[in-house]
Amino acid sequence: MSQEAANGGSPRGRVLTLENMNPNVKRVEYAVRGPIVQRAVQIEKELKEGVKKPFTEVIKANIGDAHAMGQKPITFFRQVLALCSYPELLEDDKFPSDAKNRARRILEACGGHSIGAYSASQGIECIRQDVARFIERRDGGIPSNPDHIYLSTGASDAIVTMLKLLVCGEGRDRTGVMISIPQYPLYSAALADLAAVQINYYLDEEKCWGLDVAELRRSLTEARKHCNPRVLCIINPGNPTGQVQSRQCIEDVIRFAKEEHLFLMADEVYQDNVYAEGCKFHSFKKVLFEMGPEYSSTVEMASFHSTSKCYMGECGFRGGYMEVINMDPEVKAQLIKLVSVRLCPPIPGQALLDLVVNPPQPDEPSYTLFMKERTAVLAALAEKARLTEQIFNTVPGFTCNPVQGAMYTFPRLNLSQKAIDKAKEEGQIPDMFYCMKLLEEEGICLVPGSGFGQRDGTFHFRMTILPPTDKLKFVLEKIRDFHLRFTQEFS
Repeated sequence: MSQEAANGGSPRGRVLTLENMNPNVKRVEYAVRGPIVQRAVQIEKELKEGVKKPFTEVIKANIGDAHAMGQKPITFFRQVLALCSYPELLEDDKFPSDAKNRARRILEACGGHSIGAYSASQGIECIRQDVARFIERRDGGIPSNPDHIYLSTGASDAIVTMLKLLVCGEGRDRTGVMISIPQYPLYSAALADLAAVQINYYLDEEKCWGLDVAELRRSLTEARKHCNPRVLCIINPGNPTGQVQSRQCIEDVIRFAKEEHLFLMADEVYQDNVYAEGCKFHSFKKVLFEMGPEYSSTVEMASFHSTSKCYMGECGFRGGYMEVINMDPEVKAQLIKLVSVRLCPPIPGQALLDLVVNPPQPDEPSYTLFMKERTAVLAALAEKARLTEQIFNTVPGFTCNPVQGAMYTFPRLNLSQKAIDKAKEEGQIPDMFYCMKLLEEEGICLVPGSGFGQRDGTFHFRMTILPPTDKLKFVLEKIRDFHLRFTQEFS
């Protein structure tokens, strides 16, 4: 027997090769965990093996992973999840009564009173009811129907599911999906995987990454020459750009979607992360309904939220939901079929989502500590947003817009022609070359702007503002020192 056959290979060659695998998968790129992050992991291993570097640790400021950056979990959430995971603790008097009541209610809704059981594919019913009540409170009483709520494995899962429903046609009839540039690479990756047509519309960096309907119209008109644009995706507050849309802007977008007969997807996972004076989060649903029945009864929309961001930062639990508005009942039946193929979202993530949408109330024992922890996280993020903008704008060759919301800054780099030429020589995009050099020399891992999309001839990077304040100051100073050295080297 040949060695290859002994190892499970066929003498006729492998069944699955790079040449004959799904070509859409090969087109998928996800910069947030791309080559630069893989190199960072390698460097961490080298440091553990005692390889000498000019730094002692790799600081990963590439991804919005709050707990990995040192943020502490909210006590009440973890108490209830502990009780749900190990119900014997319900007899323990260390846990407050409201945490026990929440855990009992969640367990009663689970098969066999265990979070190890499957749930309904759309999510546990009492949790969907809590989500609907949360949306009603958030939106000033506008009704929300639990049957229009789908719990999901983080918001990402629901976004991909929705795109899957929307994509069809061939050639010039192939579905086109409008996404903002810069964008969160989940969108471009999902569209590549689904072989949909990506339609770029550019945010205006000079106007604090504002969204302009004239730009939407330009982008749409151009796209109609080669595909069938059906979907408009909006991220508010913005990732990677941190802008918060004004109410007027949201109204304009809704009018545009109605006029152009587009399905709206509103990614609102950073809705509690608003820091700038005069900025306020407005949900697309609230604005849609306040515009009256001409819009609220016709515009088709899905909006998304998650347990991974805001003050929770519970990325690993993979909790989230989607609310659909004005969806054709026959399509809704197909959506239920599609989600049922995956059985159900993780039950611990559903339980966590329930606590996010139904937190301790003022008359409950956990309320004071919960509010103290929540306020502290959001206040620290607001402080770090200001600090980042302030320090970056003192660096010659950096331009940094205010971080109005979300968890990232996306400064613009002014790179010399010499640096651009050197990057090309190395076969790299200039901001990738810059970020790779920063990683090798300072141990700081950022994502190049090219991974999110940017206007030709401009260069950026995305950095999260999540590290603890002292560490963030250290990172900002290291980046400033590096940039001055880099500028000197390539002047």
